[in-house]
Amino acid sequence: MVFYTKTAFTPECSVGYQARRVHQLGQGLTEPIFADEGMSGTQWSALMSIWTGRATTCADLSRDLSHDKGATTRLVDTLEQRGWVTRSRAADDRRILNLELTTDGEAVAIRCRDRVIDYWNRLLVDWDKTEIETLIGLMQKLRITLDAAATEGRRP
Repeated sequence: MVFYTKTAFTPECSVGYQARRVHQLGQGLTEPIFADEGMSGTQWSALMSIWTGRATTCADLSRDLSHDKGATTRLVDTLEQRGWVTRSRAADDRRILNLELTTDGEAVAIRCRDRVIDYWNRLLVDWDKTEIETLIGLMQKLRITLDAAATEGRRP
């Protein structure tokens, strides 16, 4: 199926533009939640990636956050300095650094998570449950499509 045409392509109908704007607006509006804890949204995302098990190593975290290895190392350095994360070498492969949240790291991640939940619930108060579930389902489908394109090397 071909959806877009040269004559009917504007930012208002562009999936890429809409996704970027939603991300930018959401990030900007939620940043004060994290500032109250002395962290950034990116730092909180890293803590949540580790806490939920999506990232157990620096390489996993780099992929999950779409960061390069250098930026991820600096991010983990900061989290470690703050006492929120520990790094340990894998016993079977010394090149691998395993990541774990400290008790303080888990506590701050959960506090922020709860504030994020409250904030999004306030924003979505006028949406019905079906609308929210449909949006999440479509976003998950788009993410899977984009993950597959990246894995298969389908780039422009």
